[in-house]
Amino acid sequence: MADTNFIDYVKILCRSGKGGAGSRHFYRAKYIPKGGPDGGDGGRGGHIILRGNSHMWTLLPLKYRRHIFAGNGQSGSGGRSFGKDGEDVIVDVPCGTVVFDAETGEFLCEVTYDGEEVKLLRGGRGGLGNWHFKSATNRTPRYAQPGEPAIEKSVILELKLLADVGLVGFPNAGKSTLLSAVSAARPKIADYPFTTMEPQLGIVPYRDNRSFVMADIPGIIEGASEGKGLGLRFLRHIERNAVLLFMVPADADDIAEQYRVLLSELERFNPELMNKQRILAISKSDMLDDELMDEIRKTLPDDLPHVFISAVSGLGIQELKDVLWGAITDDRNRLATPSITHRPLDGHHRVREEDEFIFENEPVEPEEDDFEEEWDDEDDYNEDWEYGVNDPE
Repeated sequence: MADTNFIDYVKILCRSGKGGAGSRHFYRAKYIPKGGPDGGDGGRGGHIILRGNSHMWTLLPLKYRRHIFAGNGQSGSGGRSFGKDGEDVIVDVPCGTVVFDAETGEFLCEVTYDGEEVKLLRGGRGGLGNWHFKSATNRTPRYAQPGEPAIEKSVILELKLLADVGLVGFPNAGKSTLLSAVSAARPKIADYPFTTMEPQLGIVPYRDNRSFVMADIPGIIEGASEGKGLGLRFLRHIERNAVLLFMVPADADDIAEQYRVLLSELERFNPELMNKQRILAISKSDMLDDELMDEIRKTLPDDLPHVFISAVSGLGIQELKDVLWGAITDDRNRLATPSITHRPLDGHHRVREEDEFIFENEPVEPEEDDFEEEWDDEDDYNEDWEYGVNDPE
């Protein structure tokens, strides 16, 4: 995966801005020896905001931007002058990006459509200046609120491709061949296992100028949930699909058993996938006659729609499109797709090299010299409060 630009899993460190401190300033002017408190409020810290971008298809930019820090709010000053708010940081991500807490694996948020903005980390609120605390009994408040601290969090971003149909099958089941036959996509096709090393998308044309999106993921094998083969890493891309198209070659020893193994691996990855519409496509069927097809049908589950296809000869391709279109446009599948519950990250879903990534060369911010002053005379504030604590003047 080192030579590819498709990155669907990345770990970054985010920090929102801290709020600015309120000012403890007192007004001083000629012939006005006791003008009263007029310290302004501090500005809020900057937010970390994720924004969906339909022109992005990979998390590659974030792989080389491991630290994302928002600006800090400035302190207030005299004359009820408010501090400047910290600068927000807007991070563009592909549509379908899901965010998890890197420490606990807890689901945090997701970005699903173009232009959607999600506030990942909120900046700290600015502190109130001392003019807020004046009253008839407290005419010289010598205190102000400090700003709220920043929020720092390590997060993991997962990209889940948005498609209508997801292809699931063992290596060399004919998934890439089918995608190239029904769409303009040109995935790599060869006669050895694991030819597809990254997900592929293709737009499948249908009748009356309609179309739907099909996603091809790398093949999985029995024991993938235990890390065999490519593991379950790429199964995240079919979690959003409305329909799952299982592909088993006609020359398999036991088609029903291979289907059961694939279904079991999906259930271990995310049990909610069992609620999605499933269709079985028996590929390479140009080598079968009607008698063999009837024998295979007897071994398949009664409630499982199935189609015999051949991407090379075109056998059953139009019938498969009709079945897929009917499943995609089914209202039950449409309602179930947006309500997916994102499973928390655990050992089956994490990428080891990202989990072990160490944030190096982290910028160090200088600490502010916060100090308190002693006051002997309650009325003697004219000279000193002009340059009071938390006052940039």
